[in-house]
Amino acid sequence: MTMYPLSYYHFFISFNEGDYYTCHDLLEDLWMTDKESLFLKGLLQMCVAIYHYEYGNVKGARAMMKAGLEYIQSYRPKYWGLDLEKVNSFMSECLLIIPQDLDQVPYEKKDELPSLPSLALYLED
Repeated sequence: MTMYPLSYYHFFISFNEGDYYTCHDLLEDLWMTDKESLFLKGLLQMCVAIYHYEYGNVKGARAMMKAGLEYIQSYRPKYWGLDLEKVNSFMSECLLIIPQDLDQVPYEKKDELPSLPSLALYLED
């Protein structure tokens, strides 16, 4: 069994609980020790995108999701025990759902945005 940094395991828990802000912190700590890792940067930006979207920052969500999707491509199909085909599909679907003609909605109207799909992440090794 492969051993990963403890914060990587905590990332999975936080992601599956929908705590994307904590995901950002956990992944950023990992990424700061390996800034060459586009894998970590891609996951980090995916989490930031979801967080932005949940608060009505549509433009920021769209930009982060696009960048994150690009960053994970060279790591597919699987890296660090994560099925990146599932992540790739999720991010691609999000980009189809996130409105293209909208930059932001007030926080009190964020629930009017189309819902993003759900994704549960699991270590597969």
